[in-house]
Amino acid sequence: MYWILFIAIALISYAVQANLQSKFKKYSSVPLVSGMTGREVAEKMLRDNGIYNVTVISTSGHLTDHYNPANNTVNLSESVYNSNSVAAAAVAAHECGHAVQHAVAYAPLKMRSALVPVVSFASQWVSWVLLAGILTLQTFPELMLGGIVLFAMTTLFSFVTLPVEIDASRRATAWLQSAGITSNRDHSMAVSALRSAAYTYVVAALSSLATLIYYVLMFMGSQRDE
Repeated sequence: MYWILFIAIALISYAVQANLQSKFKKYSSVPLVSGMTGREVAEKMLRDNGIYNVTVISTSGHLTDHYNPANNTVNLSESVYNSNSVAAAAVAAHECGHAVQHAVAYAPLKMRSALVPVVSFASQWVSWVLLAGILTLQTFPELMLGGIVLFAMTTLFSFVTLPVEIDASRRATAWLQSAGITSNRDHSMAVSALRSAAYTYVVAALSSLATLIYYVLMFMGSQRDE
């Protein structure tokens, strides 16, 4: 049953990623009626929300856009920073949504930020600990249990990320419409693009949970066999 579930999640993940790439490619060729670039959209959203200590900068790569609370920057990929497309506006507003969350001390974002050091440590060691735990499961099960705890932290982080990302998109789409950045023609495209992006986080969280359950069942099975 686990392998059926794992394969199903893998296929869904592939479909969601393909859909996301397709929509962003499509909407990247649709210009905003307002003609604003991603940089201009981001700067306006920050100002409209009373945020003046965050800088919008360009970063290399594709879909590498992110908000960095450590140095108060909204980092937009080159294809978003200089583009006046619907996709660029949606991405820029979404990342600024995180800046707004930071400014208003949005609780899930604070929780995610608090988990970052722990998750960074867990991500660095979890694969090695789990591998060693599987190899020594019959003689030293405590190692496997430690690996499960580390993996559980990364799974928790995936689920805490969900409300953070969904709320950022909600703030973005609401502002895009109220500020008149998107028209009736292109607003639905912005909503569709951000919804597709949110699905990737949902699938990632479910995949992590399924893998965690697999390791737990493996550990419990070894204990029953003793």
